[in-house]
Amino acid sequence: MAADGEVEHNPFKGDTLRVAAAQIDPTEAEIDENLNKHKRFIDEARRRDVEVLVFPELSLTGYQVRSRTPDLAITRHDPRLIELAEYAGGMTVIAGFVEEGYAAQFHNSAAALRDGEVVFIHRKLNLATYGNLEEAKYFARGRYIETFSHRLPWTGSIFICADAWNPGLVHLAALAGATFLVMPVASSHEAVGIDFSNPLGWETAIKFYGMMYGMPVIMTNHCGSRDGEQYWGGSRIVDAHGKLLAVGGAGEELVVAELQYNTVRQARFQLPTVRDSNLDLIHREIERLDNRIGVPREVRTLP
Repeated sequence: MAADGEVEHNPFKGDTLRVAAAQIDPTEAEIDENLNKHKRFIDEARRRDVEVLVFPELSLTGYQVRSRTPDLAITRHDPRLIELAEYAGGMTVIAGFVEEGYAAQFHNSAAALRDGEVVFIHRKLNLATYGNLEEAKYFARGRYIETFSHRLPWTGSIFICADAWNPGLVHLAALAGATFLVMPVASSHEAVGIDFSNPLGWETAIKFYGMMYGMPVIMTNHCGSRDGEQYWGGSRIVDAHGKLLAVGGAGEELVVAELQYNTVRQARFQLPTVRDSNLDLIHREIERLDNRIGVPREVRTLP
Protein backbone atom coordinates (compact mmCIF):
# COMPACT_ATOMS: atom_id res chain seq x y z
CA MET A 1 0.00 0.00 0.00
CA ALA A 2 1.28 3.48 -0.84
CA ALA A 3 2.38 5.77 1.95
CA ASP A 4 0.26 8.81 2.83
CA GLY A 5 0.36 11.38 0.08
CA GLU A 6 1.82 8.94 -2.48
CA VAL A 7 0.06 7.49 -5.50
CA GLU A 8 0.24 3.70 -5.64
CA HIS A 9 1.75 2.49 -8.91
CA ASN A 10 0.67 -0.77 -10.57
CA PRO A 11 3.17 -1.66 -13.35
CA PHE A 12 0.60 -4.02 -14.92
CA LYS A 13 -2.16 -1.47 -15.36
CA GLY A 14 -2.73 0.97 -18.20
CA ASP A 15 0.41 0.07 -20.15
CA THR A 16 0.32 0.90 -23.88
CA LEU A 17 2.12 -1.02 -26.64
CA ARG A 18 2.30 0.45 -30.13
CA VAL A 19 2.49 -2.34 -32.72
CA ALA A 20 2.49 -2.62 -36.49
CA ALA A 21 2.09 -5.11 -39.31
CA ALA A 22 4.58 -4.56 -42.14
CA GLN A 23 2.52 -5.78 -45.11
CA ILE A 24 5.01 -6.28 -47.95
CA ASP A 25 5.40 -7.88 -51.36
CA PRO A 26 8.82 -9.58 -51.06
CA THR A 27 10.91 -10.52 -54.06
CA GLU A 28 11.21 -14.28 -54.35
CA ALA A 29 14.64 -15.71 -53.45
CA GLU A 30 16.31 -12.29 -53.08
CA ILE A 31 17.36 -11.98 -49.45
CA ASP A 32 19.49 -8.85 -49.87
CA GLU A 33 16.76 -6.97 -51.74
CA ASN A 34 14.19 -7.98 -49.14
CA LEU A 35 16.58 -6.99 -46.35
CA ASN A 36 16.65 -3.44 -47.71
CA LYS A 37 12.85 -3.37 -47.84
CA HIS A 38 12.72 -4.49 -44.22
CA LYS A 39 14.99 -1.58 -43.28
CA ARG A 40 12.73 0.90 -45.07
CA PHE A 41 9.71 -0.35 -43.14
CA ILE A 42 11.68 -0.25 -39.89
CA ASP A 43 12.52 3.40 -40.64
CA GLU A 44 8.84 4.21 -41.14
CA ALA A 45 7.86 2.26 -38.03
CA ARG A 46 10.45 4.14 -35.98
CA ARG A 47 9.05 7.46 -37.20
CA ARG A 48 5.63 6.30 -35.99
CA ASP A 49 6.91 5.21 -32.56
CA VAL A 50 6.26 1.50 -33.13
CA GLU A 51 7.67 -0.89 -30.51
CA VAL A 52 6.78 -4.27 -32.09
CA LEU A 53 6.93 -4.65 -35.88
CA VAL A 54 5.76 -7.86 -37.55
CA PHE A 55 6.71 -8.90 -41.10
CA PRO A 56 4.92 -11.74 -42.96
CA GLU A 57 5.87 -15.40 -43.16
CA LEU A 58 9.21 -16.00 -44.93
CA SER A 59 9.50 -12.25 -45.44
CA LEU A 60 13.24 -12.35 -46.20
CA THR A 61 12.96 -14.98 -48.94
CA GLY A 62 9.42 -14.85 -50.30
CA TYR A 63 7.02 -17.71 -49.68
CA GLN A 64 7.45 -19.86 -52.81
CA VAL A 65 10.95 -21.14 -52.10
CA ARG A 66 10.31 -24.85 -52.91
CA SER A 67 13.45 -26.60 -54.26
CA ARG A 68 15.55 -23.48 -53.52
CA THR A 69 15.14 -24.10 -49.79
CA PRO A 70 18.77 -25.28 -49.16
CA ASP A 71 20.20 -22.39 -51.18
CA LEU A 72 18.21 -19.79 -49.22
CA ALA A 73 18.69 -21.30 -45.76
CA ILE A 74 20.66 -19.31 -43.19
CA THR A 75 21.49 -19.91 -39.55
CA ARG A 76 20.51 -17.68 -36.66
CA HIS A 77 24.11 -16.34 -36.72
CA ASP A 78 24.00 -15.18 -40.35
CA PRO A 79 25.47 -11.66 -40.69
CA ARG A 80 22.36 -10.44 -42.54
CA LEU A 81 20.08 -11.48 -39.70
CA ILE A 82 22.39 -9.84 -37.16
CA GLU A 83 22.53 -6.73 -39.34
CA LEU A 84 18.73 -6.53 -39.27
CA ALA A 85 18.74 -7.04 -35.50
CA GLU A 86 21.19 -4.15 -35.12
CA TYR A 87 19.06 -1.97 -37.40
CA ALA A 88 16.01 -2.71 -35.26
CA GLY A 89 17.58 -1.01 -32.24
CA GLY A 90 15.18 -1.16 -29.28
CA MET A 91 12.25 -2.12 -31.49
CA THR A 92 11.28 -5.80 -31.52
CA VAL A 93 11.16 -6.85 -35.18
CA ILE A 94 9.73 -10.23 -36.22
CA ALA A 95 11.00 -11.39 -39.61
CA GLY A 96 10.53 -14.68 -41.47
CA PHE A 97 13.34 -16.72 -43.01
CA VAL A 98 14.43 -20.22 -44.01
CA GLU A 99 16.49 -21.44 -41.08
CA GLU A 100 19.11 -24.14 -41.25
CA GLY A 101 18.95 -25.91 -37.93
CA TYR A 102 20.69 -28.90 -36.42
CA ALA A 103 21.47 -31.97 -38.52
CA ALA A 104 20.91 -30.19 -41.86
CA GLN A 105 17.22 -29.65 -41.14
CA PHE A 106 15.49 -26.69 -42.81
CA HIS A 107 12.72 -24.80 -41.05
CA ASN A 108 10.14 -22.17 -41.90
CA SER A 109 11.09 -19.86 -39.04
CA ALA A 110 10.40 -16.42 -37.63
CA ALA A 111 12.92 -14.54 -35.49
CA ALA A 112 12.34 -11.81 -32.94
CA LEU A 113 15.20 -9.33 -33.36
CA ARG A 114 16.22 -6.50 -31.03
CA ASP A 115 19.33 -4.55 -30.03
CA GLY A 116 21.64 -6.49 -32.33
CA GLU A 117 20.52 -9.91 -31.13
CA VAL A 118 18.27 -12.75 -32.20
CA VAL A 119 16.24 -12.91 -29.00
CA PHE A 120 13.81 -15.68 -30.00
CA ILE A 121 13.06 -18.08 -32.88
CA HIS A 122 9.85 -19.94 -33.60
CA ARG A 123 9.89 -22.83 -36.06
CA LYS A 124 6.61 -23.51 -37.82
CA LEU A 125 4.79 -26.48 -36.29
CA ASN A 126 1.91 -27.10 -38.72
CA LEU A 127 3.36 -27.37 -42.23
CA ALA A 128 0.49 -26.63 -44.58
CA THR A 129 0.17 -29.47 -47.10
CA TYR A 130 -3.31 -29.14 -48.55
CA GLY A 131 -4.95 -27.18 -51.34
CA ASN A 132 -2.11 -25.54 -53.28
CA LEU A 133 0.26 -25.82 -50.31
CA GLU A 134 3.08 -28.36 -50.03
CA GLU A 135 5.37 -27.21 -47.23
CA ALA A 136 5.97 -30.68 -45.78
CA LYS A 137 7.94 -31.53 -48.91
CA TYR A 138 10.56 -28.93 -48.04
CA PHE A 139 10.60 -28.13 -44.32
CA ALA A 140 11.12 -29.92 -41.02
CA ARG A 141 8.54 -29.30 -38.31
CA GLY A 142 9.14 -27.25 -35.21
CA ARG A 143 8.54 -28.89 -31.84
CA TYR A 144 7.77 -26.25 -29.23
CA ILE A 145 5.37 -23.50 -28.16
CA GLU A 146 7.30 -20.84 -26.24
CA THR A 147 7.09 -17.13 -25.49
CA PHE A 148 9.38 -14.13 -25.71
CA SER A 149 9.40 -10.93 -23.67
CA HIS A 150 9.26 -7.51 -25.29
CA ARG A 151 9.01 -5.61 -22.02
CA LEU A 152 6.85 -6.25 -18.98
CA PRO A 153 3.97 -6.84 -18.95
CA TRP A 154 3.98 -7.73 -22.66
CA THR A 155 4.92 -11.31 -23.55
CA GLY A 156 4.45 -12.61 -27.09
CA SER A 157 4.09 -15.93 -28.84
CA ILE A 158 4.63 -16.44 -32.59
CA PHE A 159 2.33 -18.56 -34.75
CA ILE A 160 3.35 -18.91 -38.39
CA CYS A 161 0.29 -19.12 -40.63
CA ALA A 162 -1.12 -22.70 -40.36
CA ASP A 163 0.04 -22.91 -36.74
CA ALA A 164 -2.93 -20.68 -35.96
CA TRP A 165 -5.38 -23.22 -37.42
CA ASN A 166 -4.74 -25.52 -34.47
CA PRO A 167 -6.71 -23.99 -31.56
CA GLY A 168 -4.99 -26.31 -29.10
CA LEU A 169 -1.65 -24.62 -29.79
CA VAL A 170 -3.09 -21.16 -29.10
CA HIS A 171 -4.54 -22.51 -25.87
CA LEU A 172 -1.07 -23.69 -24.82
CA ALA A 173 0.48 -20.32 -25.70
CA ALA A 174 -2.03 -18.55 -23.47
CA LEU A 175 -1.26 -20.91 -20.60
CA ALA A 176 2.48 -20.37 -21.20
CA GLY A 177 1.98 -16.68 -20.39
CA ALA A 178 1.51 -14.99 -23.78
CA THR A 179 -0.29 -11.67 -23.54
CA PHE A 180 -0.26 -11.03 -27.28
CA LEU A 181 0.01 -13.20 -30.39
CA VAL A 182 2.11 -12.54 -33.49
CA MET A 183 0.88 -14.24 -36.66
CA PRO A 184 3.06 -13.87 -39.79
CA VAL A 185 1.17 -15.46 -42.70
CA ALA A 186 1.38 -16.01 -46.45
CA SER A 187 -2.26 -16.27 -47.44
CA SER A 188 -3.45 -16.18 -51.05
CA HIS A 189 -7.00 -16.35 -52.36
CA GLU A 190 -6.20 -19.65 -54.08
CA ALA A 191 -4.38 -21.43 -51.24
CA VAL A 192 -7.14 -23.71 -49.93
CA GLY A 193 -9.83 -23.80 -52.62
CA ILE A 194 -12.53 -21.74 -54.27
CA ASP A 195 -15.12 -22.58 -51.60
CA PHE A 196 -12.95 -21.32 -48.74
CA SER A 197 -12.53 -17.58 -48.10
CA ASN A 198 -9.10 -16.91 -46.64
CA PRO A 199 -9.86 -13.26 -45.71
CA LEU A 200 -13.05 -14.26 -43.89
CA GLY A 201 -11.37 -17.28 -42.31
CA TRP A 202 -8.48 -15.26 -40.91
CA GLU A 203 -10.68 -12.49 -39.57
CA THR A 204 -12.95 -15.02 -37.87
CA ALA A 205 -10.00 -16.89 -36.34
CA ILE A 206 -8.13 -13.90 -34.90
CA LYS A 207 -11.30 -12.28 -33.55
CA PHE A 208 -12.11 -15.58 -31.83
CA TYR A 209 -8.63 -15.94 -30.30
CA GLY A 210 -8.60 -12.31 -29.17
CA MET A 211 -11.99 -12.62 -27.50
CA MET A 212 -11.63 -16.15 -26.12
CA TYR A 213 -8.21 -15.65 -24.50
CA GLY A 214 -8.19 -11.91 -23.84
CA MET A 215 -5.18 -11.75 -26.12
CA PRO A 216 -4.47 -9.14 -28.83
CA VAL A 217 -3.35 -10.50 -32.22
CA ILE A 218 -1.10 -8.96 -34.89
CA MET A 219 -1.66 -10.83 -38.18
CA THR A 220 0.60 -9.79 -41.08
CA ASN A 221 0.08 -11.05 -44.64
CA HIS A 222 1.89 -10.83 -47.96
CA CYS A 223 0.48 -8.77 -50.80
CA GLY A 224 0.98 -8.84 -54.57
CA SER A 225 0.79 -11.57 -57.18
CA ARG A 226 3.46 -14.26 -57.62
CA ASP A 227 3.54 -17.71 -59.23
CA GLY A 228 -0.16 -17.59 -60.06
CA GLU A 229 -1.12 -16.78 -56.46
CA GLN A 230 -2.83 -13.54 -55.44
CA TYR A 231 -1.88 -12.54 -51.90
CA TRP A 232 -4.74 -10.46 -50.57
CA GLY A 233 -2.96 -8.36 -47.92
CA GLY A 234 -5.60 -7.38 -45.38
CA SER A 235 -3.28 -7.53 -42.37
CA ARG A 236 -5.25 -7.15 -39.16
CA ILE A 237 -4.74 -6.17 -35.54
CA VAL A 238 -7.35 -7.05 -32.91
CA ASP A 239 -7.57 -6.21 -29.23
CA ALA A 240 -8.21 -8.43 -26.20
CA HIS A 241 -11.97 -8.33 -26.83
CA GLY A 242 -11.57 -9.48 -30.44
CA LYS A 243 -12.33 -5.99 -31.75
CA LEU A 244 -10.63 -4.93 -34.99
CA LEU A 245 -8.25 -2.05 -34.35
CA ALA A 246 -6.68 -1.76 -37.81
CA VAL A 247 -7.03 -3.43 -41.22
CA GLY A 248 -4.66 -3.25 -44.18
CA GLY A 249 -5.58 -2.84 -47.81
CA ALA A 250 -4.36 -4.78 -50.83
CA GLY A 251 -0.91 -3.22 -51.25
CA GLU A 252 2.27 -2.58 -49.30
CA GLU A 253 1.71 -0.57 -46.14
CA LEU A 254 2.35 -0.25 -42.44
CA VAL A 255 -0.73 -1.11 -40.38
CA VAL A 256 -0.44 0.47 -36.92
CA ALA A 257 -2.47 0.16 -33.71
CA GLU A 258 -2.10 0.66 -29.97
CA LEU A 259 -2.70 -2.17 -27.53
CA GLN A 260 -3.76 -1.47 -23.94
CA TYR A 261 -2.70 -3.88 -21.22
CA ASN A 262 -5.57 -2.76 -19.05
CA THR A 263 -7.87 -4.15 -21.75
CA VAL A 264 -6.10 -7.51 -21.41
CA ARG A 265 -6.56 -7.41 -17.64
CA GLN A 266 -10.25 -6.60 -17.88
CA ALA A 267 -10.91 -9.10 -20.66
CA ARG A 268 -9.26 -11.96 -18.77
CA PHE A 269 -11.12 -11.03 -15.61
CA GLN A 270 -14.49 -10.90 -17.36
CA LEU A 271 -13.95 -14.06 -19.44
CA PRO A 272 -11.49 -16.23 -17.47
CA THR A 273 -10.58 -18.78 -20.14
CA VAL A 274 -6.93 -18.79 -19.12
CA ARG A 275 -7.64 -18.89 -15.39
CA ASP A 276 -10.17 -21.71 -15.67
CA SER A 277 -8.21 -23.93 -18.03
CA ASN A 278 -7.81 -27.47 -16.71
CA LEU A 279 -4.71 -29.10 -18.19
CA ASP A 280 -4.95 -32.01 -15.77
CA LEU A 281 -8.35 -32.89 -17.23
CA ILE A 282 -6.95 -32.70 -20.77
CA HIS A 283 -4.08 -35.02 -19.86
CA ARG A 284 -6.44 -37.48 -18.18
CA GLU A 285 -8.75 -37.51 -21.18
CA ILE A 286 -5.87 -38.16 -23.59
CA GLU A 287 -4.74 -41.01 -21.34
CA ARG A 288 -8.28 -42.42 -21.28
CA LEU A 289 -8.67 -42.19 -25.06
CA ASP A 290 -5.27 -43.79 -25.61
CA ASN A 291 -6.29 -46.69 -23.38
CA ARG A 292 -9.59 -47.08 -25.21
CA ILE A 293 -8.01 -47.32 -28.64
CA GLY A 294 -5.05 -49.38 -27.47
CA VAL A 295 -2.19 -46.96 -28.05
CA PRO A 296 0.98 -48.33 -26.41
CA ARG A 297 2.16 -46.13 -23.54
CA GLU A 298 5.61 -45.65 -25.09
CA VAL A 299 4.23 -43.92 -28.19
CA ARG A 300 1.65 -41.66 -26.53
CA THR A 301 2.07 -37.90 -26.81
CA LEU A 302 0.65 -35.28 -24.49
CA PRO A 303 0.35 -31.56 -25.12
